[in-house]
Amino acid sequence: MLARTFRYFEGALYLLKSVLTDRQFLYLSCVIVGVSSALAVIVLKTFAHSVHKFASNIDSYLKLPYLNSILPIVGILLTVFIIRKFLDGSIEKGTSQIMIAVAKKSGIMPRKQMYAQILTSSLTVGMGGSAGLESPITITGAAFGSNFAQNYRLNYKDRTLLLACGVAAGIAAAFNAPIAGVLFAIEVILADMSVTAFIPIMISSATGAIISNVILKEDILLSFKNQLNFTYDNIFYYVLLGVFTGLFAVYHARMFRRVEHKMANAKLKPYRKALVGASILGILIFLFPTLFGEGYDSIKALADNKAGNILENSLIENFKKNQWIVLLFVTATVLIKSVATGLTLGSGGNGGNFAPSLFVGSYLGFILSKFISLIGLKELPINNFTIVGMAGVLSGLFHAPLTAIFLIAEITGGYGLLLPLLIVSSISFAICKRFEKYSMDIIGIADKGIVFTSDKDKNLLNRIELQNIIKNDVETISDSANIYEVKRIFSETHQTFIPVLNADKNIVGIIYLDAVRKFIFSGFQIKFTNYKDVIQAAPTCSITENTGNVIKEMDENKNIHMLLTRENKYLGYVDKTTILEVYRENLKNLRIE
Repeated sequence: MLARTFRYFEGALYLLKSVLTDRQFLYLSCVIVGVSSALAVIVLKTFAHSVHKFASNIDSYLKLPYLNSILPIVGILLTVFIIRKFLDGSIEKGTSQIMIAVAKKSGIMPRKQMYAQILTSSLTVGMGGSAGLESPITITGAAFGSNFAQNYRLNYKDRTLLLACGVAAGIAAAFNAPIAGVLFAIEVILADMSVTAFIPIMISSATGAIISNVILKEDILLSFKNQLNFTYDNIFYYVLLGVFTGLFAVYHARMFRRVEHKMANAKLKPYRKALVGASILGILIFLFPTLFGEGYDSIKALADNKAGNILENSLIENFKKNQWIVLLFVTATVLIKSVATGLTLGSGGNGGNFAPSLFVGSYLGFILSKFISLIGLKELPINNFTIVGMAGVLSGLFHAPLTAIFLIAEITGGYGLLLPLLIVSSISFAICKRFEKYSMDIIGIADKGIVFTSDKDKNLLNRIELQNIIKNDVETISDSANIYEVKRIFSETHQTFIPVLNADKNIVGIIYLDAVRKFIFSGFQIKFTNYKDVIQAAPTCSITENTGNVIKEMDENKNIHMLLTRENKYLGYVDKTTILEVYRENLKNLRIE
């Protein structure tokens, strides 16, 4: 019955596509992608919230604090099982996968990403893994947009735009923050776009927020009802918070990468790795219960100045009225959060760093304001600093200050904190940009030129695949040949160079016509020319190299050709003229409009 309904719906869309203009069908597609992404968010959020509530209730009634330590182990083991048995043994994590799809795969994402992220992240985070659901949500939304466009044979521009629409709708639905959804898609996913591209993204984002707002219960969303106001005499402390969150964001990014890398590269079988990593995580959650899951409940507790609540079910629960003990406990928790998230993802779980960045930021805001208040320097509004701190870390980690500012403004229900949000987010971003050139999700691939960066020329060049423009129309010569064979090739062809290869097809060097022209056609001089003396070092690179790097090397060494290899074997060559012709074509055709 469901399959039949889907076929009818699909047939209706094909009919509408034939009737509507391209732009009208794109707007309709934005709505459908927005609804799909919002429904994925609802499934993920509801499951995660239900499991967290179940564990909390069991702990409260039966006084079994170790349950929170067992559930993450089960969740990560189940995640590894699902990946190995049903998802071909691998799953792509992080928003970097979306950017790779945009930069290198013409906006095409695997179909399995429409359900794989929901299955795995709901098990990992829903059962207590110390990560967030927003990264899987954005990948799912992007996959919905990409595959919808593929199914209805939309072009690259519209496919990439619908991919971004899915991302925007996912963020909007997760936080009931449509403006933040739009800005996240623009700041993080799309490197270049025109003003007209805003409209489809806004449609999807608004659709996602509406669906989420209608269906999801308010206590599941991260939101704050209290009206928050800003006073100018606290500006110095907000500047201090900006510095504090910026420096800590650098620590969090580096510590997370270190732990995740060591865990992921541990020489253990998948299930054993999952068991070891999850067990360490379980111990940390036993000691610091708020590391369980996304941790949004503890953020709300801090913002309401009820920090003592986060000590519940911990070993020091009896000290929750001692403000200094609470402050030390919060400080220890925020330092351990980076390790916990690294263990969660490195041991085989699936999730992201969006929620951890909000978690860490809120804790830092609380720590700073509470410490200043406790030492009697000034009575600061703890709820304001707790909330603004989230924007600081989010801005620094993801290099997305606008997203951070408007996300916090939207979830607080107003713009009373707009000025401190601007101050803290900009300072944190500047500090992180100084120490971390790229955001934490793409740092591993940005240096390789795989994803879009602020260098638009390099972005367009890196879209060009060397394997698509390789040429193989020149004669090669053996390293055991002679000078007369060189003369024959240059006499009978229009070649300006000859690759020199050995018996294994490895490149030995290159012979340029300009270098031998003076004597190669002289019957007297050629007799006294040693064949080996005319062979020069050849400019070579792997066929998998990024085209931007190839052009850079050509410019530096004043080469117009580059010999291409695979596993050191000669394949062919590329020339600068062809690369620049394709670049100019991309410049005309690949701007999202």
